[in-house]
Amino acid sequence: MVKGKKVQKKTQKTALVARKNEEAMIAGILEGSPDGIGVVIVRLQCGCKKMAAVKIDGEPASKIIIYRDQSESICRKCKEDNGDFMRVTESFIHWASPEPTDTIKETISAKVLGTPHVSN
Repeated sequence: MVKGKKVQKKTQKTALVARKNEEAMIAGILEGSPDGIGVVIVRLQCGCKKMAAVKIDGEPASKIIIYRDQSESICRKCKEDNGDFMRVTESFIHWASPEPTDTIKETISAKVLGTPHVSN
């Protein structure tokens, strides 16, 4: 059991570092995008991430940045396909403070990320 706890602790520490790195990228993107009210974050299966600031109307407020935590460059697959949407594991918008209303958030999220497909 001790070995399992060490692995779990190491995994939590790695996740925490990645989160801090991600927050630093978000702050930098927002700082360089005065019209930005949030940053779209798309996480890929390979560990690379795509980010871009978004304006109140849902249009881009910055260029798309692709990066990989603690790496000099993105992975080979992302270099080939620019982070294809088929490899997306998670996507969301990190809202800047003060956050827009829930209605505005929903409208922007639908425009930027799409709406989930619901099957009957």
